[in-house]
Amino acid sequence: MKLRTIIVEDEQISREILKNYIKKYCPNIEVLGEASNIKEAHELIKKHELDLVFLDVEMPFGNAFDLLEKIENKTFETIFVTAYDHYAIEVLNSQATYYLLKPISIDELIKAVNLVTEIIEKEDQLQNTILQPTTATITGKITIPLQDGFEVVNVEEIVFCKADDNYTEIHFSNTKKIVSKTLKHFEETLKEYPFARIHKSYLVNINAITKYKKGKGGSVELINGKEILVSASKKGNLLAYFK
Repeated sequence: MKLRTIIVEDEQISREILKNYIKKYCPNIEVLGEASNIKEAHELIKKHELDLVFLDVEMPFGNAFDLLEKIENKTFETIFVTAYDHYAIEVLNSQATYYLLKPISIDELIKAVNLVTEIIEKEDQLQNTILQPTTATITGKITIPLQDGFEVVNVEEIVFCKADDNYTEIHFSNTKKIVSKTLKHFEETLKEYPFARIHKSYLVNINAITKYKKGKGGSVELINGKEILVSASKKGNLLAYFK
């Protein structure tokens, strides 16, 4: 699968190094253009239908996050490239598929490109179709705490869980319950069941997903009509659940 990309990097030497690495080690990548700042990058993104953007974080006239905010319908994947590792957490929370630290490791570059390729191929197969989970029907029960005891619920009835600071909203088809446990607690409790962490704030029942949509990070539609955004770094894990 050929992936169309641009390289956004303010240093010419860094652009040349990355371009040469891509040419030598990533034959499925077609570089359509280069930009040295976010203004040039925005024009290239509007001009081309892209699958992937290699994006430096700090550039003239703004940074990578400023650029992504300008894109109303982001349908491409993003690999951030930067010398500043303090951006790691922010990057992972902002719809980046992968994070490469300068100087670029060839092995990490290949890994990143392979991951993006797998995600795009899977998205192309599944876009705007009714999904068939590879998981079996869920059977089992968990307890959720109450002030005067606990309640037993069927795992299969949980549609998704949403983080609310140190609380978690457990959503069912028509109701929700708020419990004094973190989302991490329920992620651990439900690890034996097909629940996927698709976002830092959401844990979703795979069997409750009816549709996946490409877009600014991608999203899933659930049986109760709720649409939830998918973090780019979580796409691979989510899509692996489906045929």
